[in-house]
Amino acid sequence: MDAKTLERLLNQIAAEHLHIDTLATRNSDRLDFHEVSVWGLKEALQAAFTAGQQSKQTTQPN
Repeated sequence: MDAKTLERLLNQIAAEHLHIDTLATRNSDRLDFHEVSVWGLKEALQAAFTAGQQSKQTTQPN
């Protein structure tokens, strides 16, 4: 997975599970720090883990 694809995937996970619009630093506490629920964090971590597993399966030859 290239860096641009990874960045898109991480932003998608953050938006869907944590309700964070962007992972870009905006140099503002109000925009750069977020309160998230533990269940949202758990879902985001599970989504990232699953994406990693799927990526590993598609890049390894049988």
